[in-house]
Amino acid sequence: MDPKTRRRLLTRRQAGRLLLGTTAAGLAMPSILRRPAAAQDTDLSDYAAAGIDWKQAAGAKITLAGATHPWSDGIRPLIPLFTELTGIEVVSDFQSESEFLTSLPIRLGSGSTTPDVFMYLSYGQGIGAGWLEPLNAHYADTELFDAAWYDEDDLLGAARGFPVWADGERYAFPITAESVIMFYNQDAMADRTAPATFEELHDLAASLKTDAMAGIALRAKASSGATAASMAWLFSHGGAMVDGDGKVAFHSAEGIKALDIYGRTLRDAGPLGVGSYDWYEVLNDFTQGACAIAADSSNFATTIGNPERSRVAGKAGFSSLVSDGVHPVTPYMSCWQACINAKSEQKRAAFLFMTWATSRPTALRAAAGGLATTRASAWESAPFQQAFGAEAAASALHSLSTSDVSPSKQILFHPQAPMIFDAFATATNEIVTGGVPAADALTRAAERANRAIR
Repeated sequence: MDPKTRRRLLTRRQAGRLLLGTTAAGLAMPSILRRPAAAQDTDLSDYAAAGIDWKQAAGAKITLAGATHPWSDGIRPLIPLFTELTGIEVVSDFQSESEFLTSLPIRLGSGSTTPDVFMYLSYGQGIGAGWLEPLNAHYADTELFDAAWYDEDDLLGAARGFPVWADGERYAFPITAESVIMFYNQDAMADRTAPATFEELHDLAASLKTDAMAGIALRAKASSGATAASMAWLFSHGGAMVDGDGKVAFHSAEGIKALDIYGRTLRDAGPLGVGSYDWYEVLNDFTQGACAIAADSSNFATTIGNPERSRVAGKAGFSSLVSDGVHPVTPYMSCWQACINAKSEQKRAAFLFMTWATSRPTALRAAAGGLATTRASAWESAPFQQAFGAEAAASALHSLSTSDVSPSKQILFHPQAPMIFDAFATATNEIVTGGVPAADALTRAAERANRAIR
């Protein structure tokens, strides 16, 4: 990539100057695509320094449920270390993301005592339904939690505040930090200059499209999980998914402008069949050299840089999202959470597990395999920088440290977020594939969703 192109790509040194102020996570990627985890350190001395009795629930058995994801892939090989430390047996139950997100509400809604711990995204829905265990009392129990050893100041800024509900109660542990960033195939870019605005991105992508390569790949499937990039366009045009009263607001003037350029970009420069694209298709196209540009989860960097999985390893450039030229860059950011089942019969054991899983020593171990945890110390570690890629880490950290997380948190905390995501995804798909005017598709979708909001 030429010097003009590289001017927008942050260096590791620049990233180190940033304040670790805001973050979030949950954009999805399967464990099978990640780089294999590094050999794990079995030294327990870092945990022995905590002022709690790790063996207080020895003999207990808990079930951990979640989606196939970098976090599940990163934590699973470390579980024997937890069992050795605590005497608590952990049974893992990881499914594909679609299967997990479909089955979990059914299990929780039925009042099942398991899973004891589970990955979660629809925070507002879970709190409203009473599925999530309130955690403040557990944090305050000095026999269960050592605040000084846990060191919440080491968490990326919004990771500390993301799980806090309006009344100050906490219901979750943030477990990953993800943001929508840009990926560039340097060979395809040649001497082109990286774009600064969405219009420039449209023009560049259209100019790069050939019979053998799409100019850009983005999610456009009519599915709630396919909204990360389109929401990034929305937020960076000054739009919002919902307003202060909890009503759908993505059909605002800002939203219409954002989805118009999103649709035009994919129609003019996207791959054939882009209307069926979710994160997997975007990642596969970029890693196989089938598209010149993509925008999606920062967690994809580990796979993009893995020569065993990617044809563009060593040939990819990374940057933060572009802007509309008026509003600040505001990518979609999402924290996958881990929650404790309010009906669990092993709540103390479950809390010990989540304390261990999100602690500094465990985060450092997981980060060595490329997992983007919520710990600043892990992001700064040399093994993580090597596994994730320094340039990708700098771009992701720039977004996680400088961008406004509130538009993402506002929709993720909405009690009916899944339904709103579905409506927005359907409208986006209509705009991209059918050429339906953005104003018509978004307005119809918003009206339907607002009628359904209770």
